[in-house]
Amino acid sequence: MRFPPSFLDEIRDRVPISALIGQRVTWDRKKTNVGRGDYWACCPFHGEKSPSFHCEDRKGRYHCFGCGVSGDHFRFLTDLDGMSFPEAVQRVADMAGVAMPERDPQAERREEKRRTLVDVMELAASFFQDQLQTGAGAKARAYLRERGLSARTIDTFRLGYAPESRNALKEFLASKGVEKQEIEACGLVVHGPDIAVSYDRFRDRIMFPILSSREQVIAFGGRAMRPDAPAKYLNSNETELFHKGNVLFNFARARRALSGAEGAKTIIAVEGYMDVIALHQAGIENAVAPLGTALTENQLQLIWRMTSEPVLCFDGDGAGIRAAERAAGLALPMLKPGHSLKFALLPGGKDPDDLVREGGRQAFDAVIAQARPLADTVFEREAGSPEAGETPERRAAIEARVNALVATIADESVRRHYQQDFRNRLYQRFRGPSRGGGNFAGGRGSFSGSTKGGGRFNAPRGNGLLSASERLSRSPLASLRPVTSNLTFRECQLVFCLISHPELVREDFDSVSTLSFEAAEMRAFWPAFLAEASRPDMGREKLRQRLEEAGFAGLVDQIAAHVGRNVHWIAGPDAALEDVREVYHQALALHNRARSLARHKSELEREIAEATEEGNADLLAELMPALVSVQNEIARIDNQEAEIDGFGLMSGRGGKSGAGG
Repeated sequence: MRFPPSFLDEIRDRVPISALIGQRVTWDRKKTNVGRGDYWACCPFHGEKSPSFHCEDRKGRYHCFGCGVSGDHFRFLTDLDGMSFPEAVQRVADMAGVAMPERDPQAERREEKRRTLVDVMELAASFFQDQLQTGAGAKARAYLRERGLSARTIDTFRLGYAPESRNALKEFLASKGVEKQEIEACGLVVHGPDIAVSYDRFRDRIMFPILSSREQVIAFGGRAMRPDAPAKYLNSNETELFHKGNVLFNFARARRALSGAEGAKTIIAVEGYMDVIALHQAGIENAVAPLGTALTENQLQLIWRMTSEPVLCFDGDGAGIRAAERAAGLALPMLKPGHSLKFALLPGGKDPDDLVREGGRQAFDAVIAQARPLADTVFEREAGSPEAGETPERRAAIEARVNALVATIADESVRRHYQQDFRNRLYQRFRGPSRGGGNFAGGRGSFSGSTKGGGRFNAPRGNGLLSASERLSRSPLASLRPVTSNLTFRECQLVFCLISHPELVREDFDSVSTLSFEAAEMRAFWPAFLAEASRPDMGREKLRQRLEEAGFAGLVDQIAAHVGRNVHWIAGPDAALEDVREVYHQALALHNRARSLARHKSELEREIAEATEEGNADLLAELMPALVSVQNEIARIDNQEAEIDGFGLMSGRGGKSGAGG
């Protein structure tokens, strides 16, 4: 059975070759670079002790430097397992989740037509190349010289010229025996029911051949020589061979450059043909460009097949910045672990061509070296300068915009890390003595967890330093400060569980981050706490130290003391995580229920006030019992809180006297 090349390409593209070969070999951890799709193993074709068998996902190829075998997905299966070619295709298609094509005479004729169209496009490319060297192409040659392109570069990219004629290409192809229908199918002429005689699509333009991943000419881009031309750049229309949103200019060369002698580390996406060509001439061969439009999802996926973190390079003007923002919005929903972007902005008013002509490769390399991650680009766009969040309302608006963007990320793991990262950034951006809930000049100390004292921060003795609470208690202003706090036992219990075991924050960050509190000091403390506790490496002692340094030692003292007086066992350093987790979830359920009831109570009180003003006795008769019921439920929850400490009995460290007490 003969398989269409397009089908074979599709299933090869869908299945990384490392996934296929990895079923038969063990990858060497030291030499393998998963991020670059670069894998090494001991060769399965001959016995060896050190790995010399190499495969690359970007190329879809393998090669053994010991015995010399090489090939693609299908060759690996036919050579190693003795499969027939159809059996190998079936295996890869199954891995790709693609149904095998049935024998279809019509599809085979279509594939034959594609091969014919490729031949026609090759003839057209040769025609344009020849025309560039004629007298008619003198103006185009002069333009290319002015742009600094060498004869070698012009030949490498097969640049050509479409003469200012309505029939020159059409007549040339006809002289080679190409049928009218084939010329039209290639998109080389403008035709249609309203056009009596078709005519050449490209006229008086410098021609840029666009190649497929197999380096076949599938389309053209044409740059107008006349300043009054309707379109400065004109691409081929969509054809059997060419779908603009699925193709990148210079894709095949850039892919080779990743494993070439220069050892390019990533792919750089720029805006146009001339940018790519100028960079290539300067020695930067790993650049690609979309075809005159904004980057599409399919084009971004093509780039990610080659490299895990490409750099998108845009002009530094307003249009370039807007293009970068559009690309960032496009990429966010598609992010996966290990797949991201960086953004580089060129100096204002310059494109890559200008930059390398004036400063050589070094100037462009310097711009790429300063490329910023996608997260930076997204955050800076939404958050702006610190002054943008001068009021709580503005900061809330910024947070809402940032959260809405992060919510578009489909991958749960990446989305969670973006939530943590942006929360940290928001805290760092807008914190301060008037915003962060405390004085950020706290001393360093240690946290002691005592079953009697309930746990507290202690400043080191002998150096004259006092804890924040001690400094406050000895201040002349202490007599003016209320001795009681707005902190409730329920809120203290929730927060103390998380302070003692920050892993609980990371287990359920989505729900933890949405907690709200009645106490003003707790609301001020919460953003700083989340920013620290959500860090992957944050442990109990380190967290407590960071909170003290941020000026929250006194508040943590109060929280610990409040909890220690009621369920003192969870304040100890030996409290088991599973027990604390149980207490936390019980307290969380009560907290959420109490907050919901409080909101309901406020709504009922408002409705009762309105009904009283209106003299609506019937409505009052309905609302008053409902209010009493809600108040009773709130009282019941308040009474229930004191019973939560009974969970300590499960681990033998109960807050009560013991099983027999």
